Amino acid sequence: MFENQTAIASSHSPHLRKPGPKSVSSDLGAGEPGNSVQEGYVFPLTVGEMKASNSPMHTTAIMPSPIFLWRFKVIWFLIWAFTCCKIGWDSVMRMSADLRDLFLYEAFLYYNPLLLVTMMVWLWGVCLWVFSQSTINYAKIFDLDSNHLTHREIWKCSIWMTIIVPTSMTAYLYLYSHGEVALAASQPVILYVAVALVLIFPFDIFYFSSRYFLLRTLWRIALPLQPISFPDFFLADILTSMAKVFSDLERSVCRMVHRQVATIAWFEADSVCGSHSVAIPLVLVVPYIWRLLQCLRQYKDTKEKPTLFNALKYSTAVPVIFLSALKYHVSPDRWTYVYRRLWLFSSVVNSLYSFYWDITRDWDLSVFARIFKFNKPSLCTNLFYGRRWVYFWVIGSNLILRCTWTYKLSAHLRHNYLTVFMVTALEMLRRFQWIFFRVENEWNKITKSGFQIPMVDMPREEEKLLGSTNHNV
Repeated sequence: MFENQTAIASSHSPHLRKPGPKSVSSDLGAGEPGNSVQEGYVFPLTVGEMKASNSPMHTTAIMPSPIFLWRFKVIWFLIWAFTCCKIGWDSVMRMSADLRDLFLYEAFLYYNPLLLVTMMVWLWGVCLWVFSQSTINYAKIFDLDSNHLTHREIWKCSIWMTIIVPTSMTAYLYLYSHGEVALAASQPVILYVAVALVLIFPFDIFYFSSRYFLLRTLWRIALPLQPISFPDFFLADILTSMAKVFSDLERSVCRMVHRQVATIAWFEADSVCGSHSVAIPLVLVVPYIWRLLQCLRQYKDTKEKPTLFNALKYSTAVPVIFLSALKYHVSPDRWTYVYRRLWLFSSVVNSLYSFYWDITRDWDLSVFARIFKFNKPSLCTNLFYGRRWVYFWVIGSNLILRCTWTYKLSAHLRHNYLTVFMVTALEMLRRFQWIFFRVENEWNKITKSGFQIPMVDMPREEEKLLGSTNHNV
């Protein structure tokens, strides 16, 4: 009796047990009477702890629901937006009325380009979402690998850009209105340097492969020394819609280099970085020159005459830009009776030529082909698929926005910066709807050529997220 009590006590307390060479598994398999106590008290406790730690109830108690997280993020975003608007408005109201508009124009100049880039990234995420729901294999069209950025990852980048750029602008307004001029001047400089470093950071973080793909494509656009691929001229076409962004970036960087940020040195129109600078038309014309060189390279490789007509289309943008800039370098009478008429004529030619090319070549809407099909029927599918009003809307809006192109690129018309911003944003919306029909037309060319691409080559987004734990692209 005392021996059995001693055995039971030793099984409960590790200090009373004698060390032995046998493991727990060997003791359980031996079938000895003394080991039944260990089997009944020690091992089931360990299994119970493991089951408790791996139970679904235990896991759901740690992770909040996705709906709660989404609501929490929306609330914090609204609080942030209200705070930025309140601080920015109070900061502007602290300034004198005579300098307020000039200061807002300068602040807008620094942050306007990055705000428009953020808008374009948002729109590109929408395009990828629509493509992922359709029967178009856009990954094959753009020659993307299986780990390319999805629309969710594009939107994550957009959210961060939406938060960082207005926050920096609010800090700029607040510091300047409170007398901290040096700190205010450093805000746009820090933001521009940070964006540049993120793009060229040579380490495998923050979507390294996608950043490399973007930089490589930009390099191929700037130096078209190799055959032109679809991503090359597709991105180059988008850059032509962002010519105003390039112009404002040049003026912003010029003022940063010459230390004119948050000063009145730039108020003179004829200063180094003023509104009459020769660099403005030069930068505006760069995207069109790139696209022109791409067309000439395509003609060299393919000997197709339509590429020459496409090159002619981009060449018609050059006189519009430079004739407009001549207003500040010639006499008023000469501008009114000579150069203004030439500028109007070149603007009409460029707008109508570009509109014609969009309809007949880029979109191939000579007949009303149905917009591409979707994998699953939805409200969006029923609203757009097979509806002729979609094409009438796209054609009409494209014609109107092609004509307003002159306003945003002609330097002598850019007096109201808010109006120019709205026209530039509308041009990006025009390019946004252009993307759908351009990609659809390219997909039709691929399928009609007999090169059938199986859709199974491109995994769905859910499979990619569940099947990969090291998503770097």
